[in-house]
Amino acid sequence: MGSPASSSSSAEYIRKVHHLIEECMVFKMSKEECMKVLSKHANIKPVITATVWQELEKENKEFFENYSKKNNGKKTRDGDKKGKQDATTSQSSP
Repeated sequence: MGSPASSSSSAEYIRKVHHLIEECMVFKMSKEECMKVLSKHANIKPVITATVWQELEKENKEFFENYSKKNNGKKTRDGDKKGKQDATTSQSSP
């Protein structure tokens, strides 16, 4: 069994990941985008982010359903809708 110190540091780490997920959500990131960003910028393994995200979904089912609906077809961070960029860049100028 783990020591009390390791238990509190684990809980602290989970709270940190929870907070960072909330920050990702402010920027309307999907679960996958959040996993990539936290891996790259906070050195948090994607499996950890996915696990905490899933637990948050369980606790806040209605919120996450609404969040998913609002963010389907959302704009990417560069401002283009997903897939739109391909259509505009393939057009040639007269």
